[in-house]
Formats: sequence, C-alpha cells, structure tokens
Amino acid sequence: MKIGTTHSSSVRSSMTELSEPVAFPQDRGCPYHPPAGYDPLRASRPLARVTLYDGRTAWLVTGHALARDLLVDPRLSSNRTRAGFPITTPRFAKVRDRKAALLGVDDPEHRTQRRMMIPSFTLKRATALRPSIQRIVDDLLDRMIAQGPPAELVGAFALPVPSMVICALLGVPYADHEFFEEQSRRLLRGPTAEVTQDARDRLEEYLGDLIDRKRAEPGDGLLDELVEQHAREGTPDRDELIALAIILLIAGHETTANMISLGTYTLLQHPERLAELRADPSLLPAAVEELLRMLSIADGLLRLATEDVEVAGATIRAGDAVVFSTSVINRDTDVYPGPDTLDWRRPARHHVAFGFGIHQCLGQNLARTELEIALAALFERLPTLRLAAPADEIPFKPGDTIQGMLELPVTW
Repeated sequence: MKIGTTHSSSVRSSMTELSEPVAFPQDRGCPYHPPAGYDPLRASRPLARVTLYDGRTAWLVTGHALARDLLVDPRLSSNRTRAGFPITTPRFAKVRDRKAALLGVDDPEHRTQRRMMIPSFTLKRATALRPSIQRIVDDLLDRMIAQGPPAELVGAFALPVPSMVICALLGVPYADHEFFEEQSRRLLRGPTAEVTQDARDRLEEYLGDLIDRKRAEPGDGLLDELVEQHAREGTPDRDELIALAIILLIAGHETTANMISLGTYTLLQHPERLAELRADPSLLPAAVEELLRMLSIADGLLRLATEDVEVAGATIRAGDAVVFSTSVINRDTDVYPGPDTLDWRRPARHHVAFGFGIHQCLGQNLARTELEIALAALFERLPTLRLAAPADEIPFKPGDTIQGMLELPVTW
C-alpha cells in the first residue's frame, strides 16, 4: 500500500538536500516558534530524517496531509513496550516498559480503554462543566487581584485552573495537588532517568492507594465509576486503572496549564491581535484554535513501523522509528499561508495539535473549554495586564518536554 504518492518528487529532492539528519528534539529560541534548527525540516516537507539523542535515525513527518494519512495507518504502532519503540530523551528509558494506557497502546486494547473514557469527555460534558470552570477561574482571579500586582501567572492561575478541573472530574483530592503536580514535573522534566522512575513509582503508589480507598468509600468522580465497573465486570484491573489515572491526571493539567501560560505570553507579545479579541469576543474560539496550531506544545508524536510503508517515493521499513513534529506540520504553507503569523480568521480547526486518528486527544473538548474561559476572563478582568519582566528574560521549557513557560511574571 502506498501513501501520499503525489509528493514523490518533493520527497526525493528534499532527501538529497538534507545530507546530514537534523537533531530532534531541539530547544526553541522563541517559546511560540519552532526551533530555528528545524528550518531545513520545514523546507523538506513532507518527510525528513532526524537523529534522536541516542544516535538513532528516525523518519520525521513534516507535511500536514502526510501526517494525517500516517496517523491513521495501523502499520505505525503506538505501543511503547514494543522492542525498538523510539524515545526522545534518556529519562524515559526506565519507564517505557511500565503499564501504558490510551496514548501508549494499540487497538483493540486502546479501543476498550477509550470507550470507557468517552462519556466523560464529550462536548456535551465539557459544556455542562462550563459554570464550574468559570467559578474556578473567577475565584483564582479574585485572589490574584486581592493580593495585588505583580503576580507569577503559572503558579497563581495557569496551573491551578486545569489542576482543579481534572481533580474534580476524576475524583482526585485537590488537597494533594502539590504532590501530584511535583511528581508530574519530575516525570516529564526530571534531570535523570532515576528521577523520572522515582516520580512514576510515587504516582503509581499514590493513585493505587486512592483507588483502594474508593473501593471502600465510593465518590462521584470518573475514577469512582471505573472502580465500580471493575467490581461489576472485573475490568479494568487495578494496574490498568492506575495507568489510566496517571495519563488522565498528568495530561489533564500539564497540557492545558502550558497552553494558558504560553497563550497569555503570546497574546501579550501580539498586542494588535489581543486588541482584536477585546473588541470582538466572538473571535475567541477561533483564537484558541489558532493558538493551538501555532504553539503546538506537544511536539513529537512517536510511532514504530511494524510493516514496510511506502510513502511518497520513500520506504519506511518495519522497525523504523517515526516521529511527527506537530510544530512543523502545523506550519505547512500548503495548508496555512503565512504560518508564522497569528490570524484569527484562518480556518485552523484541522491542525494536529491534538494529534489525529484513534489517538487524537480524548480531552480536547475540555481543553478548548478551559482555554476559552480562562483567557476570556483573564483579559477581561485585567485589561492592563502586561509582562513584569523583559520578554526575552522570561524562562520557558526545553524542547524535550511539553512546551510552555516555566514562570510568567505579570503586572497590571
């Protein structure tokens, strides 16, 4: 089976132009633009070769159309326990064999897990949560305003909003947020493989204990529903429950928190676009889509080829590593003219910031809802909001993790 044959000539020329594979991942020079080192990759669409941290060469998908084709191809596996599955940083080497859920498994296991989750993450459910999300946002802004400027927006607002929301949805005590936020940070950005492994161990122990307590004292969160399902049907088992809880808890607060902080930074760096939003709040849903496209905070979706795949004049061999650079794919000029500029009026909904295909982000409806409410309230209630430090001095995250701001000092 061949995919994307219309791109064959461009692939052949680009493969010859890139005599040396580009290193992946790299740090961004600006938090809302891809690294300058990816420029050759952007020029070589739709496919390139990159070198991972361990010297392994991988295919990098850079074209929008090809990405959408390959992300639904069952010959590319998401099962990270398969021998040869790629990793992009050494700290994940020690946890790659742990029980995975959703993003790290293939069908039919993935289908079974996703079906259990879907009712809690529908658009209808996200819409029903709007009043409670609005209360969380308003309460946090009340506290920030009462304390007066300046403020550090990540800790005061961007992180607690999604953390409170996902805790309420899952039935995880928010009183424990400092513990699981710290372990999430250590898991995703720990300096060594040992730190990452220890963070995973601690999260598994914490969530295992929580699940055991819920068996004796049921609540009304999603985890309680899954515990009850286990008691009724025997599935999911305890290990699978823990794995599901970890991915939902981490993804539920880390990604949205980074989008809120980096989205705020980006808007403050584009005052003319921000002025448009303030003048016409109906643009906000489109603005959220454009920010998702432009920021592409989860950059580097990983797959392993289980069979040969012929794509546009090249052959991805069985056992080859395949990486999807969302930051490059979402700047494909064939789909997004002037992709390095913010444009609320472009149709951006078909970006791949949430992935595509069966592994497309389960929580995307909830994430969009949180982003719309958080950004709208932030700029409405703080109309003079601005950075409290020079933009180029504000630290942001390295390229081997979810992109976002390490801190965001603001004043008003």
